[in-house]
Amino acid sequence: MLRVLIIAHAHPDFSHGGAEIAAYQLFEHLRKSAECDAWFLACHQHPGFARPGAAFAIRSKDQREILYDQSTDYFDFSASNLRFLAFDLPALLREIRPDVVHFHHYVNVGVETFRVVRNELPTARILLTLHEFLAICNRQGQMLKTNGRLCERAHPQDCHLCMPERPPPDYFLRERYIKSLFSEVDHFISPSEFLKARYAAWGLAAERIFVIENGQPADVIAPRRDSGSAIQVFGHFGQITPYKGVDVLLAAFARLPARTRQRCRLQLHGGGHHGFPGTFARRIEQAIAAGPQELIYRGPYQPQDLPRRMAGVDWVIVPSLWWENSPMVIQEAFRHGRPVICSNIGGMAEKVRDGVDGVHFAVGDPDALCSVLCRIIDNPALLDQLQAGIAPPPTIAATARQCLSLYRGDR
Repeated sequence: MLRVLIIAHAHPDFSHGGAEIAAYQLFEHLRKSAECDAWFLACHQHPGFARPGAAFAIRSKDQREILYDQSTDYFDFSASNLRFLAFDLPALLREIRPDVVHFHHYVNVGVETFRVVRNELPTARILLTLHEFLAICNRQGQMLKTNGRLCERAHPQDCHLCMPERPPPDYFLRERYIKSLFSEVDHFISPSEFLKARYAAWGLAAERIFVIENGQPADVIAPRRDSGSAIQVFGHFGQITPYKGVDVLLAAFARLPARTRQRCRLQLHGGGHHGFPGTFARRIEQAIAAGPQELIYRGPYQPQDLPRRMAGVDWVIVPSLWWENSPMVIQEAFRHGRPVICSNIGGMAEKVRDGVDGVHFAVGDPDALCSVLCRIIDNPALLDQLQAGIAPPPTIAATARQCLSLYRGDR
């Protein structure tokens, strides 16, 4: 029986990002599997779990969920807690003796951890799921220049122009350092072909990168709204950040002709904009406050609230300004049978088939999005047509089967 340790940068009990949710859902499935014993190690950074002199805290009665406290330098993702690397983690690895160590991030973990695992467990199989572009781009992994233009590749001089606080050689050395530690990883997993292509262009061997989607739970499905309704409801779900394009969406909605807007509603589900410095949060607040009555701000939600929230919309809009990888919100929308309106770039354009299960629009262009919304509102039959084209996303069980194939060395 395979012994599998999954390591994540956060626990979904304390953080609701897509990477930690995907990691934990995979662990939960493997935990119940007859094919392996599974453990979940996650960073908590929560003072309530800190114990003087204790490196770890147990989160579950079966002692399979373990919390640790760690942080990393955000520039090169080197671990700040050297005791954890030198003593605590090796001791845990000797106790669990995993055959497979599957990382779902290196933030709050440390890229040196790959070498620690290799030194302690020379025959173990090491995997890393790549959830975004942080190793390539130090600007929050967005590959978006400060002037708003999309970045096609990382180069020390270009990185310096975006982030002038460090000279070009620092960015060169950063890349060399991260790649040297990535060399300890046996297999990389990418949730999209687009992300795989970007990392292959960056220098990772394409044959070491396997595309495996993050699975979706096979549980409650939101019912569809009344297809005879004269009102079409659009929804935006997730964090409201400068890169998610919510201001583009609000501008597009404001430009709808009044008579057209009366035949639709726009719901904003999510939050997080208050945590951003500068004018972003104020712009969003003002746009919501001054928006038409058809604009409804529903606020943040918990993952378990999603089916109920999704039941109130017909369409999901993903207007991100950056490339994205495999946005969980697209998979969630398809699981609930909602077509997706999205920017025409990167992982979004890959996951949403224009005219089949959704509609593309020119990234960052409010007029283009406004035109798409008008076309949809004026053609109610388009909703049924695109709903019929939606293919259900892979389940967690399907994702786990593909991961187990890599764990066993079948691929």
